[in-house]
Amino acid sequence: MASNTAQLFVIFGATGDLSQRMLLPSMYGLQCDGLLPDNMQILGSGRTEMDDEEFREFVRTALKEFVKDDELTDANVKALTDRIHYQAADVGDATSMKSFADKINAMRRGDVVYHLSTAPRFYEPITKALADNDLSGAGTRVMLEKPIGFSLETAQEINTAVAKAFEEDRIYRVDHYLGKEGVQNLLALRFGNALFEPLWNARYIEQVQITIAETVGVEGRGDYYDGSGAMRDMLQNHLLQLLCLTAMEPPAHFDPTSVRNEKIKVLSSLRPINEHHVAIETARGQYTAGAMNGEAVPGYIEDLGKDSDTETFVAVRAQVDNWRWRGVPFYLRTGKRMADRATTIYIQFKEVPHSIFGPASKTKPNALVIRLQPEEKIELNLMSKTPGLDRHGLKFSEVSLDFDMQEKFKSLRRRPAYERLYLDAIEGNGTLFVRRDETEMAWEWVDTIIASWQEAGLKCTNYAAGTWGPTTSTNLIARNGHEWYDR
Repeated sequence: MASNTAQLFVIFGATGDLSQRMLLPSMYGLQCDGLLPDNMQILGSGRTEMDDEEFREFVRTALKEFVKDDELTDANVKALTDRIHYQAADVGDATSMKSFADKINAMRRGDVVYHLSTAPRFYEPITKALADNDLSGAGTRVMLEKPIGFSLETAQEINTAVAKAFEEDRIYRVDHYLGKEGVQNLLALRFGNALFEPLWNARYIEQVQITIAETVGVEGRGDYYDGSGAMRDMLQNHLLQLLCLTAMEPPAHFDPTSVRNEKIKVLSSLRPINEHHVAIETARGQYTAGAMNGEAVPGYIEDLGKDSDTETFVAVRAQVDNWRWRGVPFYLRTGKRMADRATTIYIQFKEVPHSIFGPASKTKPNALVIRLQPEEKIELNLMSKTPGLDRHGLKFSEVSLDFDMQEKFKSLRRRPAYERLYLDAIEGNGTLFVRRDETEMAWEWVDTIIASWQEAGLKCTNYAAGTWGPTTSTNLIARNGHEWYDR
């Protein structure tokens, strides 16, 4: 076991929704596979007063609800809960934090990971309280959930505050998309195969589309979401991270510094979108009442209970101004209440430069489709001759080479993103976490667009729930001779 492997894992916000749905089940998955260090203890914290046994019962209830029945065993549940303890803490109460510090010091036997599964406004007081109680020095690291701020200015404030307690290499900013199996597969596809990398540039690629489509509405997050919108909630982090991994140069090594340095080069190459171009390079939308799976659903205004111009959909035509990608549009799109749930990277190659088959033989450009959710698949769309005698010229049909990860690896359990992220944090591997300069550079690009919306007076265009977004999105991509990949 590496010397920096954590022996204590502290979860702030351990009674929250994210903890119940994702964090505790992920700890259980690692426990089942024997991946948690033998003597590692888990300390949950929140403002609710309860003792260890009450919290263990809370954990059992969460596991029963959010872990598949055939994966739950009494032995593994007991092995996990035997590690678990609880200490209520209020960061605004010095006495409460002193008791919390005493608990950590009593439990500490080595490195410590703190996961701040809380609202970002608590990051500064929590990390300050940890520093004031000598709990943030060498051998500790902290995980921060997105969003890191609301803008470049607020992100800098949060990062500066946290940096007073933890050095940068001990700050692990979470973007859970980076822990998804499909995202790891994107890296494996690009850098583990000789076939694609020579074609991965503007000479051979016509366009790239990255879509994160959700069928849900605001789901009780209306107050938060209305102050954020799709641009800040999804595009600033998830979509830009996927863009970086798709567009970056091959890193020298698969380590935190090398990977992050290449992502920074992509972000620094993004062409700014100002008020003169924002109306043709972006689209804002807001869902209205419609139908999902045959059932009527309300619009955003009805869900929210008040008028608002917050976007629930955003599309952007991004340009990466470097040698590899100059002239290739990257279309980024995300929205709520869309026709289907999907996270897809669609890479369309250029047409053949000259068809030898004549005008009657119609072909389509090849495309690589990387599906990240709900299923993980890779499809390579190629042209094939349609069976027949071809008396008037060859006829072509599109066929797919389909790499179905679910089928190929059906004997292996599909791991949620937080299992990978938690294990990396426990072992001190920061490769899949976001560095400060990445966060702030992404905010700088996004802030320019948001300011340009305001300057240009660009309002949301309505789209019915259950569709693929507003007409302005269709116009944005059609203006450049392309169409959205909606399959």
